[in-house]
Amino acid sequence: MSSLQKQSLDLTAHHSIYPAIDPTRELAGSATDKVLFITGASRGIGQATAVAFAAAGVKAIYATARSEKGLEETRSRVAEVNTDTEFMASSIDVTDARQVELAVNDCVSKFGGIDVVDANAGFLGPWVKIAESDPDSWWMNFEVNVKGAYHTARYTLSHLVKSASYHKAKGASGGHLIMVSSVGAQLLVDGASDYQTSKHAVNRLVEFVQNDHGDEGIKCFAMHPGGVATEIGKAMPDYMHEYLNDDPELAAGFAVWLSSGRADWAKGRYLSANWDVGELNAMKEEILGDDLLVNRLRVRW
Repeated sequence: MSSLQKQSLDLTAHHSIYPAIDPTRELAGSATDKVLFITGASRGIGQATAVAFAAAGVKAIYATARSEKGLEETRSRVAEVNTDTEFMASSIDVTDARQVELAVNDCVSKFGGIDVVDANAGFLGPWVKIAESDPDSWWMNFEVNVKGAYHTARYTLSHLVKSASYHKAKGASGGHLIMVSSVGAQLLVDGASDYQTSKHAVNRLVEFVQNDHGDEGIKCFAMHPGGVATEIGKAMPDYMHEYLNDDPELAAGFAVWLSSGRADWAKGRYLSANWDVGELNAMKEEILGDDLLVNRLRVRW
């Protein structure tokens, strides 16, 4: 069994969209009346996620990324699937707290609140051993993947708490925060110390968000998006490219599913978009009972 398989539940693995997480089928209308705030939305998984939420009926999307051109492409793709979805875009750097704060405030000013947040912005530099690494490139993984996710959580959480309360009063579910992680968080691959430790930190950050704000209605998840041939994915060494066989729409549909209320029981945990959600739900009692899918030190006594 490979190290990758050891870090996954024994569930049916999906590599493309399927009915249970399809925003035009099982999840149709699940995002109605909600506002999505998303980072890294100019291409790849982020762009596909914005489109998926539009297909699921989301009221409005506030999309951020560094590329203005890419954000305009996302705007066009969203309009193709749902002309009723309002769309605003802002070119920001998630490593800058003030830029994130202003974008969040602008979103709330334009759309009245935030119901779902997808912290998708990410970075991956060259894979080299620590003694040969460039300090600035090494640390940039933490600047974008961890600090960027923290900034996104820091300035959206108060609005997500309001969303959770509002939707709970209506008998629905709100206040969802998704942080894009990676199966790499659990692996030890030569030369990947920067990226993989940063994603491990993201998983722990998710647990802390849930610990600190779960009693306020927040549902936070660390999501492995699968192996997608994005620019980040293709930046990995060539021998890793055999794992890049998942469609970006898989992660996008999984994100819609996470924010639909169907996965609220798994809040605070690491989940993979590859896992079949029906089989995952069937494991609920085991996962909760044994406190699985969280970062813990294994000891014997």
